[in-house]
This record gives sequence, structure tokens and C-alpha cells, in this order.
Amino acid sequence: TSYRSPNAADYSAHTLTDRQRALGGDIWLVMIPPFILLQGRFTIAAKHHISIAEIYESELVDIEKAIAHYEQAADYYKGEESNSSANKCLLKVGAYCAQLEQYQKAIEIYEQVGANTMDNPLLKYSAKEYFFKASLCHFIVDELNAKIAVEKYEEMFPAFSDSRECKLLKKLLEAHEEQNSEAFTEAVKEFDSISRLDQWHTTLLLRIKKTIQGDEGDLK
Repeated sequence: TSYRSPNAADYSAHTLTDRQRALGGDIWLVMIPPFILLQGRFTIAAKHHISIAEIYESELVDIEKAIAHYEQAADYYKGEESNSSANKCLLKVGAYCAQLEQYQKAIEIYEQVGANTMDNPLLKYSAKEYFFKASLCHFIVDELNAKIAVEKYEEMFPAFSDSRECKLLKKLLEAHEEQNSEAFTEAVKEFDSISRLDQWHTTLLLRIKKTIQGDEGDLK
């Protein structure tokens, strides 16, 4: 019979927050027990990194460190071929990178997750959302980059062409090219009336709209 640490079964990610609080908030004193990695229990290790990331998100508000732990968790999940769990962590990283204006990194993540999901019958519906987010990140950097990216995503994933997200992008690109902030706002309003845009999307759309000359910086 193989040896198994008596603590391994009980050492869950839920204990991490309790230990962190008991140590007076010094998160670096919370170590992943060596037996977890020695036994190849990478899924448990990943959960610990997610717990640490969540503490940095909500309690310590250090997004850079949260990103690092979500990335580590994603790596461990990939090692276990838990691609769905890895993608969830990567999407967290992508969202934060975009907020921090690390657009190239966000683009790479959204393209990677989009490519991973577009051929999966159960997940392909989500791929259009990831390509939409990647396109918005491209758009902030450069209008031409965004046009090229949208065309690339349409070729990669033909269903993207028929999506409301793709149609919105094309309207926004046209409005931006014409430096027409009213047309830009109307396109966003029309989309939002059917598919509610969350704070992340709104933030990026406002950043794009502000690059239109003479824009007042809102979507009203």
C-alpha cells in the first residue's frame, strides 16, 4: 500500500484563510504543505493558490499578487489536465490585466482560452465572449489592430461573425474611424438594452470612447 500523510485528506483550501487570520494577516507565513507537492496533489495546491489569490483580492487588495497566484493555480491545474479549472483562473488573470492596462497579456489569455473552448460543444458558446474581450483590448491599443483581430477571430471561429458582439465591434470600429462619439454611444446602448454590459466591459468601452476627439467620456 502507498504511504499517505494522515493530514493530507483533511488539509483543504478552506483552512488557509483561518491560518492566515491566525497569523495576524501575514499571508507569506501560510505555506503549502510539502507533502501536497511531493505526492503530486497539484489540484489541492491549485486550490490553495486560489485561496491566497482571493485573500489578496478582497482583504489585502493587492491585485498584482492575486494575479501571480491565479497564474500559479492555472499552471497546477494544467499539470492535472484540468483545463476548465485552469481556464477559470486564466480568465481572472485576463480581466485584471485589462483593468491594469496590461492589454497584450490580457489579449494573449483571451485568445488562448477562446481557442481552447471554440471546439468544445459544451463551451463554444463562451468563445465569442473571449474573442470580444480580446478585441476590446486590441481596440484600446490601436484601431487597426482591432480590425485585424476581429477578422482573425471570424476566420478562426465562423460563429463569431454572426454574434451580437462581433456586430457591435464593427459598429464601434466604424464610429471610431469616423470620430463619431454619438454613433459609438448609440451602438453601445443598443447592445446593452438586450445584453447587459458589466462594469469590466463598460470600463474598457469608456477608455476606447475617450480616444475619439472631443469626446466627453461617458456612455450616456
